[in-house]
Amino acid sequence: MAEGTKVRVRSLVLLALTACVAAGLVLYWLAAGRFARREPQLTLYGNVDIREVQVAFNDSDRISRMYVQEGDFVRPGQLLAELDPRRYTANFEQARRNVEAQRQILERLLHGSRPEEIVQARSTMEALRATMRDANVTYRRDVELRRQQVIPQQELDDAEAKLKEARGNYEATRQAWILAVEGPRIEDIENARAALEADQAALAFAERELADTKLYAHSDGIIEERVLEPGDMAAPNVPAFTMALTNPLWVRAYVPETYMGRIYLGMKASITTDSYPGEVFQGWIGYISPTAEFTPKNVETPELRTRLVYQIRVYACNPRNELRLGMPATVTVALDQPVPSASQVNGLGCGEQNQSGGQSQIH
Repeated sequence: MAEGTKVRVRSLVLLALTACVAAGLVLYWLAAGRFARREPQLTLYGNVDIREVQVAFNDSDRISRMYVQEGDFVRPGQLLAELDPRRYTANFEQARRNVEAQRQILERLLHGSRPEEIVQARSTMEALRATMRDANVTYRRDVELRRQQVIPQQELDDAEAKLKEARGNYEATRQAWILAVEGPRIEDIENARAALEADQAALAFAERELADTKLYAHSDGIIEERVLEPGDMAAPNVPAFTMALTNPLWVRAYVPETYMGRIYLGMKASITTDSYPGEVFQGWIGYISPTAEFTPKNVETPELRTRLVYQIRVYACNPRNELRLGMPATVTVALDQPVPSASQVNGLGCGEQNQSGGQSQIH
């Protein structure tokens, strides 16, 4: 019996010790959770990310010149390359001359008939009126002679035909004189004006095509690759360059779900890299993903393997272009910051060097 009692006592002691250890672990876990939630700052690890664009001509032709190489830093409006402009120059000149010709037609209609044209039309009308009167007198005389059987019927018929011809010629010149006095019709003027506008639109299109033979940089960036070379045939769907935009620039990192209630858009952050030890880049949280995802493989550790995280983008000021695509970076966010207002979020940026990157929710 004594041996059995000892066994039971040892079992009870082991059970009590196990319960104490379990209780201690639970208390430690709760305390660690409360301490984690009270941490003064959040440290994240991510990579520098930027946007890349494929720069292409808006027209099709053979490339004549290229002005930049891989690695060149370019500014907005800088000329990168040119197409052979001869075909587009000829189209532009043709369209320009069409506009000039149609403008002359419209101006002539708007000015109406010149005084000399009116006088000429009136003189022609008066001359044909005299011819008509003479033909009328001849016809009447022949009618009387035919009644007296002096002339044959054929001569009377000829006189009647000449009278009709004279009347027709006179009426035609009279209408021409009236038109010269009244000037062109409103419909003709509007038709000429519409034709001029159509030619002007064609000229603007030809001018745009000629301008599109030059390829300019649309923003700050670095030329990563020259896809085409002089002599290659360019087209809108064939990129001539691959360019990495230097603005905006951000660090892509992932935040555990337990910290989502403590970070906000516009919160200031500090960024450090192994490439520039001791140098701190200033940044701010500009994007927080609205959806959760499992921890990405490139930042996964055994204890985080099943946790849900949210992607954030910490936009950075990079005035000397030290941060590069894919560079590992460490982000530190002070969690005791006040919640930024909407005006503060919209006003964030790096001045002239990072104006567009300062807007919240930049994708």
